[in-house]
Amino acid sequence: MRELGRAGVRVIGVAQEPSAIGLRSRYLAEGIVVAEPRSEHLIDVVRGIGERYGPCPLLAVSEANLVWLAGQRSEFGLVTPVVPSATALAVVLDKRATLEAAEAAGIRTPVSILPESGWDLADLLRRCPLPAVLKWSDPASVAPLLAAHGLPLLKAEHVLRPSDLQAALERYTPIGEWPLVQEYCPGYGLGQFFLIDQGQVLRRFQHRRIAEWPPEGGFSSVCDAVPLDEHAELQERSIALLRAIGWEGVAMVEYRFDPLRQEARLMEVNGRFWGSFPLAVHSGAGFAWLAYRTAAGLPPASLPPPRADLRCRMVATEVKRLWRILFQPGRIADPAFALRPWHEVSRFVADFFRPKVRYYVWSTDDPLPFLADLRNAMAALLNR
Repeated sequence: MRELGRAGVRVIGVAQEPSAIGLRSRYLAEGIVVAEPRSEHLIDVVRGIGERYGPCPLLAVSEANLVWLAGQRSEFGLVTPVVPSATALAVVLDKRATLEAAEAAGIRTPVSILPESGWDLADLLRRCPLPAVLKWSDPASVAPLLAAHGLPLLKAEHVLRPSDLQAALERYTPIGEWPLVQEYCPGYGLGQFFLIDQGQVLRRFQHRRIAEWPPEGGFSSVCDAVPLDEHAELQERSIALLRAIGWEGVAMVEYRFDPLRQEARLMEVNGRFWGSFPLAVHSGAGFAWLAYRTAAGLPPASLPPPRADLRCRMVATEVKRLWRILFQPGRIADPAFALRPWHEVSRFVADFFRPKVRYYVWSTDDPLPFLADLRNAMAALLNR
């Protein structure tokens, strides 16, 4: 919203909750709340936007919305959803299919085993030694089944001992579905980001994860831009993978990079605007602006190279991470995680004074979303 608004685009936001922080942005020309997600009412609302303003593109950020839009793309009148093909989206949303496509493109992948009914613990341990990480192949499709049985949707679960693996897999016996058992990969998160239009790469960017929540691996709470002359060969392999899938639009290709071995292994492909997108915005990568222009049938804008000297952070998530490291270190499941409490504290404090540090939500020219985020966090805490 900020990137498009600053470029002079009229931005209309559709949210599910009145408390959505985007509704407080100064760059929002109009905010609409539709409580029923992915509904006929929502289709009517979006179609009405096209009738009022004329032809316009619709950008979404979640997998669930992208899947829904892909199946309803012809229902919105003058509004055109910016979504990839259903075939490409299906591959990206299925981690097993993504890993197979990556191997075909010459990208190293972790050993990944999908247990089936009657799985044998000894066989799994022989094929994928511990420690390992459990991940759902297609989280969106299994989420309703888990919810129906009162089971949480865990993005990643580390298992260190055979008994941990057995207990974790037996948890899912009632639903008859099991997550991938994936080889643990040491190193740090490396994200490579691309905008592809008709097979051509219009923009690229990359970052390194400095801190994650949870600490053993999850989403980025602090990340640094990485110069594009680094990992150049890996970028080309990422592009080859996206082309092989038939991907169009923005995508993040996520790796675990081991600096000791100088080796990268693919974790997943996120076929959407990614969670650490603010770093790309602050760096001038222009992904949203270019996505809007291509979707609107306009020629791509000529942009300078993105900055590669900025850091971006989410302070609220950093506080949770520090609490875990300082007071709950036993809950950190990563066996290779280096506990350096005072290093973490000093970096957290020092980042407030570094001139090249930016923030996920806070912006001096658009402060109200931050205040709304703070209000929502306090309300959630009080409710608990």
